[in-house]
Order: sequence, then structure tokens, then C-alpha cells
Amino acid sequence: MKLTRGAALLVCLVVAVYSTLLLYPLLGVFVNSFREFIPGRVGAEANAPFTIANYADLLHASYASYFWDTFGIGFIASFLGVFLAFPIAHFVARRRSDWLRKLIFGFLITLMFLSGLVRVYSIELSFGPVGFARDIAPLFGVQVGSRFYIEFMIVLGLLHYAVPMSALVLIGTIQNVNPRLIEAAQALGAARWKAHLAVTLPLCTRGLLSAFLISFTLSISAFVIPMILGRGRVMFVSNLIYNRFYETANFPSGSAVAVIMLIISLLVVYAVSRVTNSRWGGALR
Repeated sequence: MKLTRGAALLVCLVVAVYSTLLLYPLLGVFVNSFREFIPGRVGAEANAPFTIANYADLLHASYASYFWDTFGIGFIASFLGVFLAFPIAHFVARRRSDWLRKLIFGFLITLMFLSGLVRVYSIELSFGPVGFARDIAPLFGVQVGSRFYIEFMIVLGLLHYAVPMSALVLIGTIQNVNPRLIEAAQALGAARWKAHLAVTLPLCTRGLLSAFLISFTLSISAFVIPMILGRGRVMFVSNLIYNRFYETANFPSGSAVAVIMLIISLLVVYAVSRVTNSRWGGALR
């Protein structure tokens, strides 16, 4: 199909804006990641020699903990977010009451626009050392200041984004599933929960994958949540990048971390998509 002149101009404008606002800054980060950092200088000089020392430093074992915490906690929060959001989305999608659906829709959208600081400090006040969890945690053998408890609080903070976002994505997916298929499975003798496992979940694979990847992207790129709730003991890669850029002014090192983070994120997303396609490829097609 041949593009009209107006359509071609619009495409060129979009490409120009996209390249200017995203590709060019990323290219700058990539180039700076190979620059040599000169102590006492702010950032990277344009005439600084090229080196791979910034990437070689990332092979140190101490950096592995940042990536492990980021992707490990992000994966757990994303999985739990989709797991908790699915019944909410199913409830909304199958309601015939318009006012109830609009009410839940409005509530989920409101959660998405709620200030991140409000979310974080509400968790800190509720589950921190001054909250009610101070008396409940010892009953489960968990100390409030332990690393496990800090990771638990970070997961709660990430769920504030993962659950409403996943629910909004899954509502449309579940609406496209014909409810008569569930009724047919039950008529053939399958229990209701088995009918959902055998029919609803496979047919919602695309939506589940999309919800998980969106939640996972938001989780691993979180900055305020691990910075405040992590209390300096659990830090994400985003916090490390901030530290390199604005606290030590080591732009080359921060750029190298950012590039590695981008590459690993793309590989993880690709791997999850491939595994999902190979496992439920028939349902996806």
C-alpha cells in the first residue's frame, strides 16, 4: 500500500521526534559508557580516551547483588500482581451491573495516578517500625528490620502499581473469552475451577503475558520504592545508576550500568516471550 504525502510526512515527523527524544540520548549514554572517568571531573569529557574498564568493573561480585535484587524482587512482584489482578479482572469482566464496573474501573485508574510518595510512605507507616506490623511480625518469626522484611515491604510497594495495571490489561482479555466455553466444560463434568484452568487461562495467555511484562518493566525500573523502603540495604539498579550519576558524578560508570541493564532487560523479556510461546503456542495462535 502506497503512502500518501501527508501520511509520509507524519511518519517522518514521528521518526524524527522518536530519534531525537529517545535514540539520540541512548546513543549518548552508550558512547559515554566507553569513556574513561577522570577523578575530580564532573561527568565525562568529550575528548576523554575510550576504555572498557567501566564494563570490566561490573564483573565484580558486588554488582551482581544489585541485578539479583532488581530482577528477583521484580519477578516476584510481577507474578503476584498478575495472580492477584486476574480474579479482580474476571469479576469486573463478568459483571452485568454497569455502575459497579464503572466504580471498580475508576478505583483502578485512581490507583494508577496516586502519588508514588503517598504509596511508599503509607506502606512505611503501616508496615514499618511504627506500624501495626511491629506487633504482628514476631508472631511469624520475622524481625521488622530484617532483610526479608525489607524485601517484603518493597514487594508491597511494587504491587501498588502491578495489581491495578495488570487488572486493567486483563479485563479486556477476559471479556473476549466466550463464557459459554466454561459452561460447556462444566456440562461435560469438569469442576468450575478445572474449567477455568483448562479453558480460561489458556485463552487469556496473551493478556497474562502482556500484564506480566508491563508489571515487570515497571518493577525493575522502580526508583522511589526501593530507595525509601529498601533503607539502604536493598537497592535496585536504578538506585545504583542514580548514585553513579549524581552522587559520585561518574557518568561513564553510570552509563555502563544503564547499558547492561537495558540489555539484560531486553533478554529477559525475549526469554519470557519465547518460553510462553513454546509452552502455550497453540493457545496464542
